[in-house]
Amino acid sequence: MASLRIETILRETTIHRRRNRLNAMGDGLGLGDAYEATLGRIRTQEVENAKLAMTALMWICYSERPLRVDELCHALAVEIGSTQFNIDNIPAIETLLACCQGLVTIDREASTARLTHHTLREYLTTQRNLFPQAHLEMAETCLTYLNSDQAKALPAKPQPDLSSMPFIKYCSRYWGTHAKRELSDGVILLAMELLDQYENHVAANSLFEQILDRDDSPDVSAPSLFSGLHSVSFFGIVDIMTGLLGMAGCDANQGDSAGITPLTWAVRGGQRDGMELLLRQEAVNVDKPDNSGNTPLWWAARNGHNSMVKQLLDRAEVDPDHASNKGFTPLMMAAYGGHESVMEQLLDRQDVNPDKPDNEGDTPLMEAAHAGHESVVKQLLHRQDVNPDKPGNEGRTPLLLAAIMGHKLVVKQLLDRQDVNPDKPDDEGRTPLFWAACQGHESVVKQLLDRQDVNPDKADNKGKTPLIQAAYGGHGSVVKQLLDRQDVNPDKSDNRGKTPLTEAAYGGHGSVVKQLLDRQSVIPDKPDNDGIAPLSWAAMKGHESVVNQLLDRQDVNPDKPDGDGRTPLSWAAGQGHELVVKQLLDRQDVNPDKPGDDGRTPLLRAAMMGHEPVMKQLLDRQDVNPDKPDDEGRTPLFWAAGQGHESVVKQLLDRQDVNPDKPDDEGITPLLRAAMKGRESVVWQLLDRQDVNPDKPDNEGRTPLFWAANQGHKLVVKQLLNRRDANPDKPESDDDMVDAV
Repeated sequence: MASLRIETILRETTIHRRRNRLNAMGDGLGLGDAYEATLGRIRTQEVENAKLAMTALMWICYSERPLRVDELCHALAVEIGSTQFNIDNIPAIETLLACCQGLVTIDREASTARLTHHTLREYLTTQRNLFPQAHLEMAETCLTYLNSDQAKALPAKPQPDLSSMPFIKYCSRYWGTHAKRELSDGVILLAMELLDQYENHVAANSLFEQILDRDDSPDVSAPSLFSGLHSVSFFGIVDIMTGLLGMAGCDANQGDSAGITPLTWAVRGGQRDGMELLLRQEAVNVDKPDNSGNTPLWWAARNGHNSMVKQLLDRAEVDPDHASNKGFTPLMMAAYGGHESVMEQLLDRQDVNPDKPDNEGDTPLMEAAHAGHESVVKQLLHRQDVNPDKPGNEGRTPLLLAAIMGHKLVVKQLLDRQDVNPDKPDDEGRTPLFWAACQGHESVVKQLLDRQDVNPDKADNKGKTPLIQAAYGGHGSVVKQLLDRQDVNPDKSDNRGKTPLTEAAYGGHGSVVKQLLDRQSVIPDKPDNDGIAPLSWAAMKGHESVVNQLLDRQDVNPDKPDGDGRTPLSWAAGQGHELVVKQLLDRQDVNPDKPGDDGRTPLLRAAMMGHEPVMKQLLDRQDVNPDKPDDEGRTPLFWAAGQGHESVVKQLLDRQDVNPDKPDDEGITPLLRAAMKGRESVVWQLLDRQDVNPDKPDNEGRTPLFWAANQGHKLVVKQLLNRRDANPDKPESDDDMVDAV
């Protein structure tokens, strides 16, 4: 690309003109001359090279999706009309790029070929003479590829390995798209060749799987039954559809393995001409549902095909209110998609229930409100037979759903209704305000707080208030709105004892913490039901700024234990939060060696987890006992050795006041623990010590060698056998002999 720009700039004859050209190119403008010159150079190459480059540009420019490199190379290798795909025709990517003279590049991340600049596509598509029949050539290429002997040899189902024929998926999915745009007798002949044995061809299942929807229910154990008529109906190629319908034995009503008929596929593909052709067939059931209970009208309404909906509604045999297996009606799908014109047609029908719920109890109004379709909401609210406050099976009303999603204009419409309760909770006790606060929708929160009939401090079934949820999410502006209310308790606890401050500290939301600490009625050291105070939560999560705010308070105990006796320092050390540990150690009123209820000190917890920097801070303290055991007699060294934390073991072994051979209550020493766990490097460190007995048994008489052998740690066994003072035949206490080798 750079070379193209330089060449074009240098063509200008003065500095002023070159500068103007450079400025224009900075915005991608003025590149037409460069593109034209490059195309000229491409054409002056050898004929085959020029053809290769121009065909590649055509494919990249007009393909329906970006082509992978292997797909493009296979497309370029196709000889239209040939029954054999010749792999020797596949060009090397290096050759292809060279022939394209810098106009094509490879996106390495996506493995796709693309044009070097977005303006190049615009340029190529406006030059009509460059590729006058692009889609025709692409359709013929796709069909030739699918009709090749190699493609026919692939199994139809299940989807085979396509690494040898990587262009299959694209050709299967898009041959009809290209053919629809430019149809010729040659394309029809190639298509009929494919469709003649379509149900047993890999292309049928490939297309079927690519166009299936999450609302479909195919029978995976059965053949796809996806026929040529299904395929061309989806693509809307009327000429070929007509030919197939005229053949003996053609069943225009046949469903595939998902129960989808050709008519439904035509509707799903948005093919109006194809739909009209099928509607003229007397044998066609225009209201036949698929396996999911979805009819052609259902799909037309879902996809917003207004003219198709009209044609289908004009048929007397069509039930306009037919619900799918999940209870979704055409009206509901139109409401969900925001298709106003379709809504208008369906609402004009007397036989359509505008308030009909689905299997989950959701109505069309609920779907429209949830999706934020203001005009559709307005259409439904104008109906007398629509309940604007009707809850679904979970108790969620249209207003609540709009509040969840932050659709303020829909919220306004619903709040303007006298028959809508703005404070109605769902089955979990959560109100519209609760949900809006939870999601941080400031404007919706304001709309609801402006109502006299909304309780701003109403708790859900778990005791959580809108303020607690806003604090948890870190929604500062929502928190401010709620704190400005006199009828909101800023220190109200939920059922687990968690306050707004607790949740804000847990989440590390510094600005929210500040707002709450500025309130006189907030107790900054209030513990939850587990005894964990806000400072402990902030220390546990490593939120330094929040820890700093709380430590600045005189009414916060920086050494307050929780229900298990763990202090903020214990939590910070166990999680490896170095800076928080430093903040706490800088306090005179923090005991750096305070054990929890299980006897585990901050140092021991740091050793368990292998947090070397935290260990260093604690070991530098004179008031920390580096060999203090927990309630099971296990020291920091014991835990570090068992977990295989080599650097922490070294830190502890460098201390004079650490006993490297100290057993726990079961007689297990650090060496025995390391041998049991197969920690080879730690075993080496401990065996290097003169004050470690390599043959010291536990209370059951089992030695390090026994445990290493028992657990299958061969290298540790070897380490221990190399010691003369390790007895390989030492018995257990029950006189059994152990074969350590």
